[in-house]
Amino acid sequence: MPKSQINIVSLANQLPRQKYPGLLIVIIILSTLIFNVWPQATDECEVLRVYDGDTITVNCQGNETKIRMYCIDTPEMGQTPWGKIARDHLRSVIGNRVKVISFEKDRYGRTVGEVYSGENNLNLMQVKTGQAAVYQAYCKNSEYMDAEQPAKNAKLGIWAKPGLQQTPWEWRKLKP
Repeated sequence: MPKSQINIVSLANQLPRQKYPGLLIVIIILSTLIFNVWPQATDECEVLRVYDGDTITVNCQGNETKIRMYCIDTPEMGQTPWGKIARDHLRSVIGNRVKVISFEKDRYGRTVGEVYSGENNLNLMQVKTGQAAVYQAYCKNSEYMDAEQPAKNAKLGIWAKPGLQQTPWEWRKLKP
């Protein structure tokens, strides 16, 4: 069972005991199925482009797909030099083929998912190496939050100096 399915089950198990806890669990599971948020694994995909530290394009079985990496936000390319550093780091670790576990489509039509090179979760790797901040507004996986604090403490990557590179979402708000 994929990690996120286990997370949904563990979430349901953590719910307080109520008069109808079984009904609540059924509602959560049905909602998940109806809104198609079960993660869906793909076969291996060919990496076509790495745009920045959290967006890539892949070819999966003849379908070209733009992937926005789940749970993370990296500096934009205009956030010099941080954006280029995050992109170059991703390029250095991604390889030619990846596996994508997709969760949903974002408002721009991109697939939001976790990207794996072999057994390595590249989303999480970007956080652990200080190339990405956890995008808490869109991340419900505590594993990412747990990985961010050691990178902050060690002043890795974007955490080396204070600034808006630590919160790319705030930098984007300031742009016209």
